[in-house]
Amino acid sequence: MEIDVKINGKNVHMEVSPEEFLSEALRRYGFLSIRRGCDTSSCGLCTVWVEEKPVLSCSVPAPRVEGKNVTTIEGLEEEARKFAEFLTKEGGEQCGYCSPGFIMTVLAMKKELKDPGEEEINHYLKGNLCRCSGYQSQLRAIKKYLGVDEHESGK
Repeated sequence: MEIDVKINGKNVHMEVSPEEFLSEALRRYGFLSIRRGCDTSSCGLCTVWVEEKPVLSCSVPAPRVEGKNVTTIEGLEEEARKFAEFLTKEGGEQCGYCSPGFIMTVLAMKKELKDPGEEEINHYLKGNLCRCSGYQSQLRAIKKYLGVDEHESGK
């Protein structure tokens, strides 16, 4: 079947099968930042935005994004680069395999939450797993990126 999607601000005409998941279709069309991990919607590697909201693309049938806006990390290069600098300074970049999905979630969090506490940050990131277990360094990077006061963020 054929669908029209706006990916990273550009109109894209895609041929997808009814059973194909968005992660597979996006990778087939060259958006290689989308990683496959669990294929069960529990690791967050495949996070993209659909209509500005983070979704796990391994669980979204590709035909469902017909006529919608999809954003991958390729469409947020400047914002991603900025956050990556915070990750690097705090030693939170680890191996980098989970980074695209993780960064997509953090950028969505920045848009959605105002002055979040540590509990809210951790809750928002529940769907993103880091196999290198760099959680503390990632949390420090997120707090600094969001401008959350270390002393106040325990609320």
